Amino acid sequence: MRMLLRVVGVLIVLSLIAGAYFAWSLSHAVALPAGPVTSVAAAKILLEPIADGPNAAQLRQGQYLARLGDCLSCHLRADGEPFAGGLGLNTPFGVIYTSNISSDPDHGIGKWTPDQFYRAMHDGIGGGGQHLYPAFPYPWFRNLSRQDDDALLAYLKTTTPVAYQPPDNKLVFPMNVRAAVAVWNLLPLPPQPGKQTPQGATAEWSRGEALVLGPGHCSQCHTPRNLFGADKQGEAFQGGLLDNFVSPDLTGNERTGLGRWTVDDITEYLHTGRNARAAAGGPMGDVVTYSTSLMTDEDRHAIAVYLKSLSASTDVDVTAADPASMKRGAAVFSDACTACHLENAVGQPTLFPPLGDNAVAQQNDPTGVLHIILAGVRVGPSPTRPSPLTMPSFAWKLTDQQVADVSTYIRNSWGNRASPVTAADVAKLRSTLQLDEVRLTDNSGDH
Repeated sequence: MRMLLRVVGVLIVLSLIAGAYFAWSLSHAVALPAGPVTSVAAAKILLEPIADGPNAAQLRQGQYLARLGDCLSCHLRADGEPFAGGLGLNTPFGVIYTSNISSDPDHGIGKWTPDQFYRAMHDGIGGGGQHLYPAFPYPWFRNLSRQDDDALLAYLKTTTPVAYQPPDNKLVFPMNVRAAVAVWNLLPLPPQPGKQTPQGATAEWSRGEALVLGPGHCSQCHTPRNLFGADKQGEAFQGGLLDNFVSPDLTGNERTGLGRWTVDDITEYLHTGRNARAAAGGPMGDVVTYSTSLMTDEDRHAIAVYLKSLSASTDVDVTAADPASMKRGAAVFSDACTACHLENAVGQPTLFPPLGDNAVAQQNDPTGVLHIILAGVRVGPSPTRPSPLTMPSFAWKLTDQQVADVSTYIRNSWGNRASPVTAADVAKLRSTLQLDEVRLTDNSGDH
């Protein structure tokens, strides 16, 4: 009982500190340098043929797991070498830099044993015995088998060694004390595949569940977080905030989720990064480039089948848009947006997405739409769609009020329904993205 009281006491203290810092960080967050410029060339390392040999089958399995787990997206910094790490991840608790997982013996994991790698993947304990921050998705990777872990390590040890040391993390107390992660691990972790398998589930559904809840770690981005940075219970896949982007609702909600999408829509999106409804930009663009576009057709389809089975999130009431704002927004849209999205917002499917009945536009949190308008966005390329389409930044052209008006107009036209946006919302994000002064942006590829 005494130990339990101590744990509860620690949790309360950490929650107060985390809550205070979380509130502070929302108004003091900074934009990180851009992540890697996604390219099909960089992704080719995950498609390189593996020569026949004694453990060729294991290495091929490990290479495919590196695709499923989207390892390259995080462990590749701008202008860096594959798997060398150093990409800064902006969290509410500060910046976490990804580790070097190349085969380098001193800076990477070249000396790691299979047991050390298993502990990292399942328990979040690094090779030196240190607690790993859950920005590394071990709460999901723990669902992989020991055979999978051994295969992935074997493959990573064949990668080119890179003698690079990522920067130190920039976290506030007590999050900069790694032992605090041990307390975090007492919180409920994401579910394991097979724990809630519905009656009549097919083998394909089960495969999709294993991929989504395991190596794909989809809910890490697409689930809202509590003050501790853990998934909010009962809100899995209902959308989350990631580095000033919104990861959309993936449930069956017809307004904000995948309710209007078919299994084929989802499969095509995972394969090419675009379909008749949407295009994958921001962090999801990297996921397509380095992971989903490199999966087998069967696995993409299984993921789609599983996602389509998710119950719809509860819809929320939205505030009616001001008619004056809608009128001003219509004028801005006609001037700035119709060249690509056309006057009636039907877009040019697979090139420039239509904006009517658009789930991204209708997310309850408008941050994603505002980010795209202010900073632009770059659609991730894939082997079948190697040209990275871009939308330019409009921060240089539109005022805060104009961005608010056009966002409100888009979010409430052509069948869309979402709460209006204020100029204060835009000003806050503009400052966070460091776009108060005119400059070229990396997101839209015009830097």
